[in-house]
Amino acid sequence: MPTLNKIRSALAGATGHRCRPSGVPPHPDLRRFRIALTAFFALDGFVFAGWVVRIPAVKAQTGASPSALGLALLGVSAGAVATMMLTGRLCSRWGSQPVVLGCGFLLPLSVALPPLTHSALALGLVLLVFGAAYGGMSVALNSAAVDLIARLRRPVMPGFHAAFSLGGMLGAALGGLVADRLTATRHLVLLAAFGVLVAAVFTRPLLRFPSRTDRPAPQTREENTAAPEHEATAGEPSPDPASDGNPAARTRRMSRQVRWPVLVLGLIALCTAYAEGALADWSALHLTDDLGAAPGLAAAGYSVFAGAMTAGRLSGTVLVERLGPARVLTAGGALGCGGMLLGALAPTVWLALAGFVLTGLGLANVFPIAIGRAGDLGGPGGVAAASTLGYGGVLLGPVAIGFLADWFSLRTALLTVAALAAVAALTAWATRHRALPPTAR
Repeated sequence: MPTLNKIRSALAGATGHRCRPSGVPPHPDLRRFRIALTAFFALDGFVFAGWVVRIPAVKAQTGASPSALGLALLGVSAGAVATMMLTGRLCSRWGSQPVVLGCGFLLPLSVALPPLTHSALALGLVLLVFGAAYGGMSVALNSAAVDLIARLRRPVMPGFHAAFSLGGMLGAALGGLVADRLTATRHLVLLAAFGVLVAAVFTRPLLRFPSRTDRPAPQTREENTAAPEHEATAGEPSPDPASDGNPAARTRRMSRQVRWPVLVLGLIALCTAYAEGALADWSALHLTDDLGAAPGLAAAGYSVFAGAMTAGRLSGTVLVERLGPARVLTAGGALGCGGMLLGALAPTVWLALAGFVLTGLGLANVFPIAIGRAGDLGGPGGVAAASTLGYGGVLLGPVAIGFLADWFSLRTALLTVAALAAVAALTAWATRHRALPPTAR
């Protein structure tokens, strides 16, 4: 029962005590840091999408067979997963901002490497570098966002992930526009130059925000009680033993007190990432093979899903503030389950597209809430552990759908997305806090 109570507390969120007093704006440095962090989230999605749209051109250049290309593409996922836990330790030791900055330069530079290769083996090796930068960027960004949320006392994590989704949409759209005009090499080199420029522009506001390891040790209860009230209204949180303190103490708390809650949050994140990976690779094929859609209309399948996720994340902060994270997780998982049931079983293309929209809206905020709460509990180590599990869903989804489609049918395989969305909803409901703060009800 103690473990279950910890998990319930994990999903309860901090909606009540994070809310900043009415009329008190955030410190200017916090606003600048938030803008810089949002820019890096958008850059992450923009660069990754720019690479994805040029995969066919790189495949033709390397002469790789479909199976060889599939193995080479695993380099991205392998590099990302292998780097995530290491990144968590680096963030704990040096702070999140330097790691964000390092990955912010490495990611765009590495995206220029794939079109320079001429074999599947060389492609796989350079994609390991790209994947390592992408995975490190994801963990460092989410860890830095958790630090900012603690200072702002507002659950703004969905907004950062909305920036990532929006960056991905813009990157894919721009890549599609220039695909017939620029070679893959020229496109990705220009993308690398743009990414380095963006990282350089936002370097100063990013580094001016004090990292977790730069902050003084938390006050004692007596010192905190005696602290002037105006300090709390300036954007500084009250000392929170779950989110401040020295890195060694945070590592001990991660291993002894919050490991299982963080793993549960990672499982919930995995359920959403599974859906993203599955729909990215299989939605168009489902619309063409099962419902007879034309190629142009079938391409809209993932687009409407991604657009719905972006819209859902833009409203995520308001939803979490009004309903609380546990309710948003439960309702979002349930809506995602219903939407995917419609998307997989619909007899017409338009009903299937409507199902994809509902799925995107439902699952939009599940991943950012889960990763944010894991960071509240375990700091960078919690973000790394939950992110590793969550992004594992991106690996698992396309592969599992492919095998199940061979054994049964693609419709049946896509039902696993609905099943995992239901798992996320049930897990959030079963581990919710028994007494949410009044502001979260």
